Amino acid sequence: MPDPAHAALVRLVRDEGRRVLATLIRQVGDLQLAEDAVQDATVRALETWPRDGVPAEPRAWLTLAARHRAIDIIRRESARTGKEAQAVKLSGELTGLPEEHPDDHGDLLRLVFTCCHPALAVETQVALALRTLCGLSTAEVARALLVPEATMTKRLTRAKQKIARAGIPYRVPADHELPERLRGALATVYLLFNSGYGPTGTPRAKLVDESVRLTRLLRELMPGEASVLGLLALELLLDSRRDARHDADGRPVLLADQDRGRWRTDLVQEGVVMVGEGLRRSPDRPDPYVVQAAIAACHALAPCYADTNWTAVLSWYDVLLIVQDTPVVRLNRAVAVGERDGPAAGLAAVDAVTGLDDYPLLHASRAEFLARSGHHDEARAAYDAALALPQDDFQLAHLRRRAQQVDPSPGTMPSNPVDRT
Repeated sequence: MPDPAHAALVRLVRDEGRRVLATLIRQVGDLQLAEDAVQDATVRALETWPRDGVPAEPRAWLTLAARHRAIDIIRRESARTGKEAQAVKLSGELTGLPEEHPDDHGDLLRLVFTCCHPALAVETQVALALRTLCGLSTAEVARALLVPEATMTKRLTRAKQKIARAGIPYRVPADHELPERLRGALATVYLLFNSGYGPTGTPRAKLVDESVRLTRLLRELMPGEASVLGLLALELLLDSRRDARHDADGRPVLLADQDRGRWRTDLVQEGVVMVGEGLRRSPDRPDPYVVQAAIAACHALAPCYADTNWTAVLSWYDVLLIVQDTPVVRLNRAVAVGERDGPAAGLAAVDAVTGLDDYPLLHASRAEFLARSGHHDEARAAYDAALALPQDDFQLAHLRRRAQQVDPSPGTMPSNPVDRT
């Protein structure tokens, strides 16, 4: 297992580096140049901070180091027209630690719209967002999207070249352009939220906070848009559980076992109000984000897990399947069936889901229902299948603990791990 202090340092550098990248792109106008400079700065940070200590202003340190590196790169290529002038301009800003610029707050939003430009294929948008916004390495992006690393390297390189050649602007679109760009922007921000929320991995609170802030900015741009209201409501309702999702040792606490007294009622209340507004603004066709937020609201409003209105949850999943029929949605619905109708019904519903053979939580869900039904040998085999699949070390440790809880005594298994913590 990696050293926890080093792992925390890597997360800090990644999270701050993402903001630095967004700002540097605005300053140099070149995604690849900015990424190269920030990469060099993060390497330097991971080399020097363990020895010298983390600076009081990590982002300012990284910004300064990245700017210096960008100037070095520009000067090295100064034979190109105008490059030296650009280097001189950047040099003039290096009079000390950089102060926060008014544009800094919108830099990430600009990067969101750059990543999700309609000129880029959807799979490229996702890959670019994971790489630039979520701070994943190329290898991690490749694993997440189930493609070889070499293929992902080429895909990302082509995307950056296309952005440069096509002159894709680094800006928030004009009002008339927002509707066609909104779907990609929301998907990108939600991707950022999930990377930070860590439903099956290590949580990164800064990414969650950033995604909520970006969604609030999108709401300011499009205050009456149901999808924006739905995404913000979903994020708030899920994040309301933050203080209850892990125990003192950092291990995940499943939804059924959380102390709901530690949930943030202010976020629950704000999220529930937004669900209602989102439903009013999408009367003709359900919006996927609003429906997911409605499901989260069912959990948030239940005084305890035993009081969850599973019939309402199932009804919302049926609505969600109308507009977002995916294997993962069907798996989540299957788990709700098991909670309402018992483990045998849940197991049958899980076994009816196709297309998720390489998804660990499918096998973990089967294991839970098998254990509750008293089929302990089959449950252990299902856990073995889940543990054999690639996933975060955090999630592997969690599934091992769950597997060890399989007991001959009936009724000893807690809630199904596919439910978001």
